Amino acid sequence: MQITELTIYPVKSLGGIALASAPLTPKGLAWDRRWMVVDDVGRFVSQRQLPAMARIRVALADDALVLSHPGSEPLRVPLAAEGQPRLSAWVWEDRCDALDEGAEAAAWLGAVLGGLRGSRLRLVRMAPDHRRRVEPHFLAPGEAAHTAFADGYPVLVTTMASLDALNRRLAAKGLAPVPMSRFRPNLVIAGSEPFAEDGWRELAAADGRWRLGLRKPCQRCKVTTVDQQSGEIVVPGEPLRTLVEMNRRFAPGGYFGQNAILLAGEGGCLAVGESLTSTPAASGK
Repeated sequence: MQITELTIYPVKSLGGIALASAPLTPKGLAWDRRWMVVDDVGRFVSQRQLPAMARIRVALADDALVLSHPGSEPLRVPLAAEGQPRLSAWVWEDRCDALDEGAEAAAWLGAVLGGLRGSRLRLVRMAPDHRRRVEPHFLAPGEAAHTAFADGYPVLVTTMASLDALNRRLAAKGLAPVPMSRFRPNLVIAGSEPFAEDGWRELAAADGRWRLGLRKPCQRCKVTTVDQQSGEIVVPGEPLRTLVEMNRRFAPGGYFGQNAILLAGEGGCLAVGESLTSTPAASGK
């Protein structure tokens, strides 16, 4: 098996950045989900509520996060955190310490996205000293992990074989195939059987430089129905409805990919093209 795609999403629910290599940190790939959009009370906003967020493109310059949209001049946000007001931000039930990126960023988001049910939008980054713990329920005894503003885990792993299987099922329904971007993974793997990732306990570089622990199947949501280029929902309910039909191993729901934590290799890099090994989950897990 090998890595075929590496992607980071510096701002939760905005566009991704494809990379040839990516450094590993305890919170996931470097710069992944370090910022997010929040409403007036600090609760995160995503494509679930505003599908048009997919149209905002994201780049990382040497000194700035750069957001661009067809309807506005680009917004530059310095990478260095210097004196921003501190506030509470929420990802689901997790309260996070965040830094407010200010009025200019808020005005830019308002211009390209509008608001949300009467609330204004703001851009925040995770405070550098904040540690958001991963839920312990799916971790092994003694394990602990941290993540940034991802829904729950620092790394999301998917496989091309699983996407191919899904697209075959969609084709049988007379529906168009969907690209991997619908699932917003960090790490895409080729060379496995369809949904083989659901039986892996660990994934590692062939030379052992790093190891990831695959700890929880990823239950999918409305975001999979959003075209990640146009921000439109062309076929309501798909491919989510088809995933629900295909998933029989887990509880009812549409699952695709595995949530992972870093086990070893902090400071190392993942690279497109490198070979991988997997360790199966123990029987009954």
